Amino acid sequence: MDGKIQIWQVGNTGVRNPMRIQDALMVYAKSDLVGKLRSVEGASLLMSLLSAKGVLNNQAGKDSSGSYGRKWRLVFNQNGFTYPEVAVKYGFRKEDKQNDLGAIDHLTPFGEAFLKANTVPAVQECFLRSMIINMKKAKNGKYFSPLSWTLAVLLELEKKTGNTAVSFVEFATCIQTSDPSNNIMVIVDDILKIRKQKQKSTAKKVFDRNLYEKLGERYPKRAENFKEYGDMNLRYLRASGIIQRKGRGIAIVKEKHKLTIALTKKLLSEDSQLSRYQILCTGPKLPIDDINMAREILEDLIIQYKSRHLEIDISEYSMGSAIDINNARRSIEAKLSEANELIYAEQQASEWREISDYMSLIMKRGGTKEYDDDREMIKVPKEEVAAYLEWVIWRAILAIDHLKNAPYQVRSFRVDQDFMPVNTAPGNRPDLVAEFDDCVLIIEVTMSENSRQEAMEGEPVRRHLADAMQIYNKPVYGLFIARNVDVNTVETFRHGVWYTKDENKLDLHIVPFSLKQFKLFFEGIFKDNDGAKPTQLINLMSAFDMDRKLLDAPQWKHRIEETMIPYN
Repeated sequence: MDGKIQIWQVGNTGVRNPMRIQDALMVYAKSDLVGKLRSVEGASLLMSLLSAKGVLNNQAGKDSSGSYGRKWRLVFNQNGFTYPEVAVKYGFRKEDKQNDLGAIDHLTPFGEAFLKANTVPAVQECFLRSMIINMKKAKNGKYFSPLSWTLAVLLELEKKTGNTAVSFVEFATCIQTSDPSNNIMVIVDDILKIRKQKQKSTAKKVFDRNLYEKLGERYPKRAENFKEYGDMNLRYLRASGIIQRKGRGIAIVKEKHKLTIALTKKLLSEDSQLSRYQILCTGPKLPIDDINMAREILEDLIIQYKSRHLEIDISEYSMGSAIDINNARRSIEAKLSEANELIYAEQQASEWREISDYMSLIMKRGGTKEYDDDREMIKVPKEEVAAYLEWVIWRAILAIDHLKNAPYQVRSFRVDQDFMPVNTAPGNRPDLVAEFDDCVLIIEVTMSENSRQEAMEGEPVRRHLADAMQIYNKPVYGLFIARNVDVNTVETFRHGVWYTKDENKLDLHIVPFSLKQFKLFFEGIFKDNDGAKPTQLINLMSAFDMDRKLLDAPQWKHRIEETMIPYN
């Protein structure tokens, strides 16, 4: 590509995780701030409210200018969840122009539908609808959907290579810097040229850095934006559910291939901004809303499903409308997701070193780790550390294996199509429930520390364990994992007592580990030639449980710490 480079943005760098938008919109919709975000005070109050509700993890007073609050408002507006402020230049009337759309920053019909989406696939479908109509201006002055353009490039690449996957650097330098006014064949050739050159390179990271710097000479802003915008853009594109991770890059979800083709039929739009805004706010249509296309996509999915030798039964669906057909399709996709999660679980034992690396990043409260070779860089966003802690312990339990329950039954939190964490588990049930042949392990994790830890976790952890003891007809153990364990929390678990509604006394067996201690244990059992087994963890916890009856809280805490040292 020649000339100046521009990078389009499908999301917002101030709101890097689109899967948090629904929670934020829910808080906003229930507040008294609706329609009051155009002032510094309103924007700042929104940020304070989101922090108070646990959507964000911001320090008090961090957003005194209201800048972060404005970014959340823009995200709501850009996705059609709230009405944006309109302008005459976009085709709106001079008089009462806002009436052509709706009250500024109030929820739209599409926003209401988004709040009702109660599964990850349903949320992703809302993002997909938004991204198809949420357009950017191409170099030729027309408008395009970055998602549709990305899909078109991946499909064209597939024709040449048989694969839709692109690496991060290929996306960052070739796709997010182009649009449908470019020749798509030239873009694909550029990708393949970079791929060939990088394969010959002996220093992959140096190659990437030099490539960014070279392209940065034609980019008017910081060269670092290639990576920063690339990371953010990929997060939003993956939120559509039609694109998934492939190493550090992306690929089209195999089950969505036929839908992908339908979404790339028209890459440039001549519709007015007024028309697009109105469609976006009322609810954008997809090809699957047409009964014939919905049937085609369902039939294609059934073929894929049967090719994996999975049993299928959609007889409960009448197939008389696009809605019925799409409901049948979603049921198949849900079963495919469960089948994929079983495969994912089987892979975790071989990924134990990466799991341990994630634990190290969480111990630092977030960060990144880049490997010396061309493997995927791993990252724990600082604002999502709590969700990643639950997720990495889930992965660790899957790696230890020998589970009686399915991986999607072990976790209480939601994951996306790549099995990455969406949010933390709800507070009304355990974070993780691992059932083995001879026992059940209830696992609770937290990033809270100091005396707040006991106040926040003491009662729920004991209650969840007591509830499980009354359900399972086998021994139930509790494992509590925190970045740092407060001695007052240790004291609460040392007593290990809970009374039922009938005033029956239950003896609880809860052992507190710091994340560092659990990491040492986890690494130790995988370095052991005998292989990892759940009995190793249960036996260790049982030994600690015997100690709690003989020691006070500080002594018990120190005994656990001393015992874990040999695993280092």
